[in-house]
Amino acid sequence: MKKSISYWSFEGGLEGKAVYSEVFKEAKEAGYDAVEPALSEDGELTPGTSKAECQEIRRAAESAGVELSSLATGLFWRASLTADDSLVRENALGIAHCLIEKASWLGVEAVLVVPGAVDVFFLPDAEIIPYDICYERSLEAMKKLATAAETHKVRIGVENVWNKFLLSPLEMRDFVDEIGSDYVGVYFDAGNVLLTGFPQHWIRILKERIVRVHIKDFKASVGTAEGFCDLLEGDVPWQETMKALKEIGYNSYVTAEMVPPTQGVVQKTSRAMDKILAMA
Repeated sequence: MKKSISYWSFEGGLEGKAVYSEVFKEAKEAGYDAVEPALSEDGELTPGTSKAECQEIRRAAESAGVELSSLATGLFWRASLTADDSLVRENALGIAHCLIEKASWLGVEAVLVVPGAVDVFFLPDAEIIPYDICYERSLEAMKKLATAAETHKVRIGVENVWNKFLLSPLEMRDFVDEIGSDYVGVYFDAGNVLLTGFPQHWIRILKERIVRVHIKDFKASVGTAEGFCDLLEGDVPWQETMKALKEIGYNSYVTAEMVPPTQGVVQKTSRAMDKILAMA
């Protein structure tokens, strides 16, 4: 497995202000194999970034000696694929198409897609979508996006996030299978499932559907977003998690998503990831 870190884990990354060439250099010096870039409203990588500019970012990564593991975005939280407003849903589809296109320009083989949301815990004014309606709208959107993914040869990873949606590994498995495309799978986040389940169970049920893996740690006793913590300082059963990944033959990128970034977290996370990956 390859050691990767999210662009959001670097100072200024969440705002899109971190310079990619500097991020790549810092990641390489800290011992990472790859970086997961992110499509943002501002900065070097936005919906308006050209193909030539994407290729410049790709060359900067190559020059620094790091790979690009996948492409993420936070834009889906403000434009949901399952919103009540059809115009918002169309906007979200546009973001997803843009994400897939930018990934192909960057030479990235997978993108992270938030499939929609029943609720957004960190946005108090967010609408609440009935679960069954959320499911129907999300499934419809993902089937449309599968065509674009197949065209660009970029796999979509539907992430398990705190959206009160796709809450069990069985449901996630069946959701992906109903889409019926080799280009739509799961972006599995080991830390996100700990509130209601166990990562090793999800991994063994999802199997080859797992496109990419995110890791972070979580203190279950806290039970809120404040429970997310540095790797090896929470309750994620790393030994069992890595054993399960090895069992299913997962051998791609494992990306640490440490947000918000703090002083020294890039280097500290690298050391922790060496210990975690050694458990596989």
